[in-house]
Amino acid sequence: MKSLVRFALFLSVVVIVGLVAAMWLRVERIKAQRSSPVPAASQQGASQQIEGTPGSPSATTTINGEQLPPPPPPFRGKIERNAAQSTPYWPMRVVPPKGAPNVLLIMTDDTGFGVSSTFGGVIPTPNLDRIAANGLRYTNFNSTALCSPSRAALITGRNHHSMGFGVISEQSTGYPGYNSIMTRDKATIGRILKGNGYRTSWFGKDHNTPEFQASQAGPFDQWPTGMGFDYFYGFVGGDANQWQPNLFRNTTAIYPYYNNPG
Repeated sequence: MKSLVRFALFLSVVVIVGLVAAMWLRVERIKAQRSSPVPAASQQGASQQIEGTPGSPSATTTINGEQLPPPPPPFRGKIERNAAQSTPYWPMRVVPPKGAPNVLLIMTDDTGFGVSSTFGGVIPTPNLDRIAANGLRYTNFNSTALCSPSRAALITGRNHHSMGFGVISEQSTGYPGYNSIMTRDKATIGRILKGNGYRTSWFGKDHNTPEFQASQAGPFDQWPTGMGFDYFYGFVGGDANQWQPNLFRNTTAIYPYYNNPG
């Protein structure tokens, strides 16, 4: 019996010593991480660009984009028993690299004979021609012959069925590929650009919000502001009145035509 008691005491001591050692190693690792200097941009990759003093509220950095959203940076300040002995450290704000291009993605649908001159139409659109001449033109874009599916494919780079848009939102059914729900594991170009520090906006037609979520009661995760776009100004649905459109700013209905007959 005495042998069992001694063995139990021995095991308890071993466990306590092990826990104390693990805690000590953890504390030392945190201290070393806090006291280590911020790696230079050349050490973190030639593409990273840091502006300002790291740890200050105005400091910015670029990322390599391999993981979105980027992992939270370590806290490199110091926390002591009082504020006078402590050192704050704000995480650096992610911004696009210097010289990064502006991204303007334009899609027109249901234009019929009103196709712009930019792509061979008979309607002169000199401003669109100028923009296209300074950017990229998709010459092998595979249209789905419907607006909602085409837009879902264009803003994600995926097949429209994988985005839940085998049909337009008003015709959605409760079956995979046809439920008009774009799941969060398939990012839009807005979410990707936003994760890399861009400011993103969606203007015009939003025909990719499920009809059963297109009210001001929400939910709004399937609205442009819930899919990576900081700002939305336009209408929800397949069409709108040219004189009295059902416009939204973000998720709030607005009526700019009230008392404005012109």
